[in-house]
Amino acid sequence: MKRSLMLALALVATLPLTASAHKAWLLPSQTVLAGTDPWISVDAAVSNDLFYFNHVPLRLTNLVITAPDGSQVEAENGATGKYRSVFDLQLQQQGTYRLAVINGGLMANWQEDGQPKRWRGTAAAFATEVPTNAEGLRVSESVGRIETFVTNGAPSDTALQPTGVGIELVPITHPNDLYAGETAQFRVLLDGKPAEGLEFEIVRGGTRYRDAQEELQVTSNAKGEISIAFTEPGMYWLETTSQDSKTSVAQAQQRRLSYVATLEVLPQ
Repeated sequence: MKRSLMLALALVATLPLTASAHKAWLLPSQTVLAGTDPWISVDAAVSNDLFYFNHVPLRLTNLVITAPDGSQVEAENGATGKYRSVFDLQLQQQGTYRLAVINGGLMANWQEDGQPKRWRGTAAAFATEVPTNAEGLRVSESVGRIETFVTNGAPSDTALQPTGVGIELVPITHPNDLYAGETAQFRVLLDGKPAEGLEFEIVRGGTRYRDAQEELQVTSNAKGEISIAFTEPGMYWLETTSQDSKTSVAQAQQRRLSYVATLEVLPQ
């Protein structure tokens, strides 16, 4: 074997595991600010390496921004390129904002005239676009949330109230009050109720420059609570997935749920 090929194979073997795992995320330029009407910019992408733009953009179609008073506000200067989407947000209120891309819908597969058919859309469209008596009809539902949190001035919790849909993270420790060397606590809800047994993966950014993800793994307890001991400052990515049969349409056999958050951990 040529020496150049051997070196190439050796290099591939040392790449971090995240190189082959696509991760979706929102990344704010700052998470803690103080001032009158400050601005932030937010990147949105699905990448191989955490917080680098090297796969596809995260679409902003279902972006929902909740202001500190609980109202919904609009992003500005939104754009989608080859590898990322980006938008700006003016923080006109004091307190904590919740920025989320909320995805949901149905996917169906069936046979028609001996040929496979596939469909994806909303529950409302399903009733008119998918034949309920189709041969071999298989339907699954997805409910996902990708979010981050930004605070102007003193932290608040009005925007952090759960919606009761899918997997949500309710802070016990405020998400903009996280510090290296401390343990943060959160309550995990599934459709508004404490969820036991959900496994979370937590990874610090910068995986491109590490030989391993150095991931943390925690599982929610009987109260739906998780504790995360952050040892280093930085931007962290948190994810969990689950599935059940609590679908919004009778024809669906399975519901797939996912939750992702980007959290900043500050130095002491």
